[in-house]
Amino acid sequence: MPRTSRKGVPPVGAGDPAPLDAAEMHPRVDEGDGLAAGDKGSATERTINLLRKRRYDAIHRGGAAERSQHAKGKLTARERIDRLLDPGSFTELDMFALHRTSNFGMDEKRVRGDGVVTGWGTIDARRVFVFSHDASVFGGSLGEVFAEKVTKIMDLAYRTGCPCIGINDSGGARIQEGVVSLAGYAEIFYRNVESSGVVPQLSLIVGPCTGGAVYSPAMTDFIFMVRHIGYMFITGPDVIKVTTGEQVTFEDLGGSDVHNQRSGVAHFIADSEDDAFAQIRDLLSYLPANNREQPPFRPTLDDPHRADPELQAIIPDNPNQPYDMRAVVLRVVDEERFLEVMPFHAQNIICGFARLGGHTVGVVGNQPRVLAGALDIDASIKAARFVRFCDAFNVPLVTFVDVPGFLPGTEQEYRGIIRHGAKLLYAYCEATVPKLTVITRKAYGGAYDVMCSKHIRADYNVAWPTAEIAVMGPQGAVSVVFKREIAQSDNPKQRTTELIDRYREQFANPYTAAERGYIDDVIEPRNTRWALINALHMAQSKTVSRPLRKHGNIPL
Repeated sequence: MPRTSRKGVPPVGAGDPAPLDAAEMHPRVDEGDGLAAGDKGSATERTINLLRKRRYDAIHRGGAAERSQHAKGKLTARERIDRLLDPGSFTELDMFALHRTSNFGMDEKRVRGDGVVTGWGTIDARRVFVFSHDASVFGGSLGEVFAEKVTKIMDLAYRTGCPCIGINDSGGARIQEGVVSLAGYAEIFYRNVESSGVVPQLSLIVGPCTGGAVYSPAMTDFIFMVRHIGYMFITGPDVIKVTTGEQVTFEDLGGSDVHNQRSGVAHFIADSEDDAFAQIRDLLSYLPANNREQPPFRPTLDDPHRADPELQAIIPDNPNQPYDMRAVVLRVVDEERFLEVMPFHAQNIICGFARLGGHTVGVVGNQPRVLAGALDIDASIKAARFVRFCDAFNVPLVTFVDVPGFLPGTEQEYRGIIRHGAKLLYAYCEATVPKLTVITRKAYGGAYDVMCSKHIRADYNVAWPTAEIAVMGPQGAVSVVFKREIAQSDNPKQRTTELIDRYREQFANPYTAAERGYIDDVIEPRNTRWALINALHMAQSKTVSRPLRKHGNIPL
């Protein structure tokens, strides 16, 4: 795919050493090569020619992969790798691997590579490791050798400190190999856990993935799905029909819309495979290669002191009128670029990556346009996982707060809002990266504490003059505190209005919190960008000591 860059933004990798081109990575072997060891037609030359033939056959297989995949409107395993990575950068491993089973006539069905292509290459001149399932070989099912190839790549990614990308198009465990296949999956799962928080792990779903083929992606950091060709489910529609009698389509059971909107299993959705590759490249541009590195710095021409007068009036005069928190974020970050994570799930909170002064930051913000920005179960889980990822990979956190509280109701209580809401609180408390918080309007009750307040060790907390920091909103507070006085009043409605105005003046503002140091400053909205960039520079050298322990016990 052609690489483009925004005006005023140097392309990724600018100034870095140029990657080796295809000719340097894989020098072409001419007819005369190798003749130094013998004359033309010697045993050495025949051996080299045999290697060339075997390599060619292993890659092309008579065009079987192309015919099988292209007929379904899909790319082959190698085409996917070639389109994802920098041109000519891919180095393949274990091309000649063959399965070792003879059950069910499998000894007569041996295909080099055993249904998965593995190796390493570069994305924007940064090394990544990749494996790509070949659904044209045994349906992409996983056997012993298949698993060995994948685990070798995962081990290399772990040892070298580079991201690992899995392109998944698999029917699950290879039945013909029995428990050996299950053992192979367990080896992969174990490495997913070992690599978690050490190197970024990305999964792309470009085919129907069932059983064990979905558990590994579920333990990676981000899942990308392609519409109408990527599916994820524990058991497919046919098995469900037999066991429960329920009839459901692939799309309704585990399609990309289901997992991006309802279940929250996936993080990104793409309209095509090429679109998914572009999304992966974009995401990696924000991330470090491993947990020992800082995120890549991207020089910008966007003035760090840029003030935005539009922010001055973005908060409506009516405290119950919604506005778009995403618009606030875009006006603050570099070049108005914001890569949102899980944009279609739990839309009452927004999460994603941006840059401030060229530095990557993870952004979390309540969205007043959906459920008034209240925290519910899905929003708490979505934000908690994002916060923990950012903390694991040294990505500073910027939180925009406009939260009226946790969503009330029996449905939320029965499903465990207390436990799930505590996940977000735990994630913020646990995070040791720089934590910056901006309160734009409402910050009520326990949700104020949860959304990266000063009390859970945020490094820099500011509020806009429109902020309301209180135990609860004026309407609710007055109805509780002054219930008897209102009931005895000659004009309850008028008295309620008077008390609400008094409460808002005394409590629903940022100044009481500022007096106690819970807010570091009250700033004009237009100055938010520079306030955050300045604070980010201050907090980048922070260190935090943690108690000696094996691990905490997050309320899962």
